[in-house]
Amino acid sequence: MSKMANLKPKNFNWRMQGSVAVITLSRPERKNPLTFESYAELRDTFRDLIYAEDVDVVVFASNGGNFCSGGDVHEIIGPLVKMDMKELLAFTRMTGDFVKAMINCGKPVISAVDGICVGAGAIIAMASDIRFATPEARTAFLFTKVGLAGCDMGACAMLPRIIGQGRAAELLYSGRTMSAIEGERWGFYNRLIEADALLEDALEFAQKLAKGPTFAHGITKTQLNAEWSMGLEQAIEAEAQAQAICMQTRDFERAYHAFVAKKTPVFEGD
Repeated sequence: MSKMANLKPKNFNWRMQGSVAVITLSRPERKNPLTFESYAELRDTFRDLIYAEDVDVVVFASNGGNFCSGGDVHEIIGPLVKMDMKELLAFTRMTGDFVKAMINCGKPVISAVDGICVGAGAIIAMASDIRFATPEARTAFLFTKVGLAGCDMGACAMLPRIIGQGRAAELLYSGRTMSAIEGERWGFYNRLIEADALLEDALEFAQKLAKGPTFAHGITKTQLNAEWSMGLEQAIEAEAQAQAICMQTRDFERAYHAFVAKKTPVFEGD
């Protein structure tokens, strides 16, 4: 296991609040676009998180009133039109690896979305476990707007599971903006929060998760994603095995003794 409290990334912002890691993208004057470098560094960071013993929850937050404007037009889209197929495939696999790293990081990821959340920014929100947003959040999977398919970074697999096939198809074909109210009504956003309370509420929720049985939370995240491709009988068996593993943890024993003593359990993640 490793520690990531002192991580100093070059291409995004990172800080720790207790055992909660807070990530924000940089360059708020450009609405926080992604670059080749930030994609790769985020991918590597989320890959490392599975081994981090000092991080229990991740909050992916907004910066300067916006979440993320997607891939930088000049630093990503411009160079892409000059690449050959091999180079393009290396790029699209790399962006997909970022999503896979988020899914497999072993920690709950909460997105706190304000303002612009489009393109790859919408994908980051989609790939998070829980999504909070302000009423001003504007979310768009706008790949079709630049002549691309909507099937980017797992969108055609994940978005229908969150909001339904028909709604996902509409957004992915049209590239139109989904309002915050639509996003909440459709189940994309768990709740809407005013901008001045967004980060505070997201951190409060994250800290509650961090005080819970964090090993078991990792199992929950694994099963939520693994069971997408399982039949019902296979899923029930997988959950039986997963829960038996959790029953061997000290946190399970602590919860039992606390219940008997009529006290609140203090979990330690082991």
